[in-house]
Amino acid sequence: MEDIKNKTALVTGAGSGIGKAVAELYARLGAKVVVSDVNEAHGQEVVSQIKSAGGEAVFIKADVSDAAACEALIAGTVKQYGSLDIACNNAGIGGEANFIADMSIEGWNKVIAVNLNSVFYCMKYELQQMLRQGKGAIVNMASILGQVGFATASGYVAAKHGVVGLTQNAAIEYAAKGIRTNAVGPAFINTPLLDNMDAAAKQMLVSLHPIGRLGEANEVAELVAWLSSDKASFVNGSYYAVDGGYLSK
Repeated sequence: MEDIKNKTALVTGAGSGIGKAVAELYARLGAKVVVSDVNEAHGQEVVSQIKSAGGEAVFIKADVSDAAACEALIAGTVKQYGSLDIACNNAGIGGEANFIADMSIEGWNKVIAVNLNSVFYCMKYELQQMLRQGKGAIVNMASILGQVGFATASGYVAAKHGVVGLTQNAAIEYAAKGIRTNAVGPAFINTPLLDNMDAAAKQMLVSLHPIGRLGEANEVAELVAWLSSDKASFVNGSYYAVDGGYLSK
């Protein structure tokens, strides 16, 4: 994907997991990468790894559940590299696991803030910059749970459905301005988010995927990179599952 070379790419939640894999792939393809995360140590480590591999990257700390932090993040990206060509809005949390009647108000608000509000905040300021440039590509990290439900995950499910809707709206509103917006829906991916699960629980998750295993972060990153490139120039407002057949059942 030669067309990504020398472009500026921003990845939120890039300190680990899928975000880390996306940032590293963007860098290998020649992009200048802004690695953003709320965890500075993790984010700086990703930058160090990218640089050690010959890539270019900087870290900007941001709590993307805060609108002002998102505005500062986009401004900092442009200040550093002069443009914002590609944005992958990936930051997210699993959130409180509870049935709806038992879910705490605080738990609901937190997962909506991190998984949905943050995507709106980032897109608001990313789109403003991309409109000034006349071109851009945004990839939002949704989930298979942006299409179906999952017991005890109502906040996460609602947020990810919202991300898909935001993606579709942006695609309609900004396609004529040269900005494409798409969403990716991973199934359960082998990332640090699953580190606290015991072997039995992990095996239960594996059994939900017809392919017989969990996904890997680099498999998601490959799709994100393609959607970010001009190879996907006619792809806009789409939702792509990376799910090992999960949604086919």
